[in-house]
Amino acid sequence: MKKLTGQDRSITTKWRPATQAVRGGTARSHFGETSEAIFLTSGFAYDCAADAAARFAGEQKGMTYSRLQNPSVEMLEERIALMEGAEAARCMASGMAAMTAALLCQLSAGDHLVAGRAAFGSCRWLTDTLLPRFGITATIVDGTDNDAWKAAIRPNTKLFFFETPANPTLDVVDLEAVCRIAKDSGLKTVVDNAFATSLLQRPMDYGADIVAYSATKMMDGQGRVLAGAVCGTNEFINTTLLAFTRNTGPTLSAFNAWVVLKGLETLDLRINRQSENALKVARFLETRVPRTLYPALESHPQHKLAMKQMSAGGTIISIYLDGGRPQAHALLDALELVDISNNIGDSRTLMTHPCSTTHAGLSAEVRAEMGVEEGMLRLSVGLEDPLDVIDDFNRALTAIGL
Repeated sequence: MKKLTGQDRSITTKWRPATQAVRGGTARSHFGETSEAIFLTSGFAYDCAADAAARFAGEQKGMTYSRLQNPSVEMLEERIALMEGAEAARCMASGMAAMTAALLCQLSAGDHLVAGRAAFGSCRWLTDTLLPRFGITATIVDGTDNDAWKAAIRPNTKLFFFETPANPTLDVVDLEAVCRIAKDSGLKTVVDNAFATSLLQRPMDYGADIVAYSATKMMDGQGRVLAGAVCGTNEFINTTLLAFTRNTGPTLSAFNAWVVLKGLETLDLRINRQSENALKVARFLETRVPRTLYPALESHPQHKLAMKQMSAGGTIISIYLDGGRPQAHALLDALELVDISNNIGDSRTLMTHPCSTTHAGLSAEVRAEMGVEEGMLRLSVGLEDPLDVIDDFNRALTAIGL
């Protein structure tokens, strides 16, 4: 096979996402290694002083410093961009580094954004707490209400920001409709696609401008490292975003990039199997608890829209118990196989109580607005035999009187 580099898209863009997840962006050294090399170096040497000057001036291709470029990180960036159908991507130290950079690089004092109300706790902290400190205001809307997005636009609005499916309520935003509203008003859309990944849903296919990820989740998929990514046009990634990350330094390590590269090789297999498992578990839970939310369940209020945008329901289920926090904690404590953990996307099945973990930093009023109730639990289904997971829940639910 022809030896490829991360910049050779004449062949790689023809591949389907599952193939790109294994081979996209591969750059081989003169040794011809099949598995990507890890370039654990902070800096790079130059043949002469003129070369160093030319690289810093942008007149010569090549590496200067691992805060800006690293061969291992660039391979991951190219692979994620290919999978997403984006012109370029920039990887960062964590998902929240990616979300923060994607917003702050294009917002200034006096600007306004519109954000979906259902979101990861730290993302709501960005819109509700951090951005206002810098004179950036936000209007929070019900992301499932298309008219609410349009009504919230002001003369100084710059962008829309939302997750779909949302964490942890699994609200589904109509990507095509909301992105069209943004484009008609000259606004940018920033979409957090961590729950679905590009294997189940590609927001850019529906008109999104920027897609951001916590690659810690499904992309790594085995709970090993932190990583984040932002995808967009070449102009946005290499001008607007690069200027911000160059000087603020939310740098992804070469080792973490290599681990995520290895994780991507099995992403197609994992996310589809885990989605199959999640549907089986969700169907069981629906018969045993007061309320179960999962996009692939017919009972999900936006099931048809979810299945129009996604090829499967994903790995996350949310359930609601009537007994509030005491009953939710009792169920967690009664589980034997399922781990109590606030992470998601792992090969292991994990469960958490958002009110006391991922969304604990938000006020009770904000949690109520989002639909994050005291009796809510978020489940991330892994690769175990789903019957074992079901058996664990059946026993634990019985133990707490359900």
